Amino acid sequence: MTVITDAGRIAALNDILRRSLTGGTLVPTAGVVTLGRERQQLILDAVGAFVAFTPDNDPYGEHDFGALEAAGERVFFKIDCYDRTGRYASPDPADTSVTRRVLTVMLAGEY
Repeated sequence: MTVITDAGRIAALNDILRRSLTGGTLVPTAGVVTLGRERQQLILDAVGAFVAFTPDNDPYGEHDFGALEAAGERVFFKIDCYDRTGRYASPDPADTSVTRRVLTVMLAGEY
């Protein structure tokens, strides 16, 4: 197993996905989908604007998780990095040629 230490590059790639919804796949959970498009957009805007990363909630500095209030809901987001097949963890999340990013956005109650 390779140990990846380029947390700054991983965070930058994760930020691109969160902010622009490019560079990966967005997966809203059923609870988010049932809120309707207007509230979904408010949630996605809040996820994209999230900057409250601290050592407590982002210990590896990868900007891969957040918890926030949006559209009257408590929301979590999580970015996972898979290999290109989507079956296993990425061998190097800092390398876009071997990584498939997935941004999951869920209501806290769905966790």
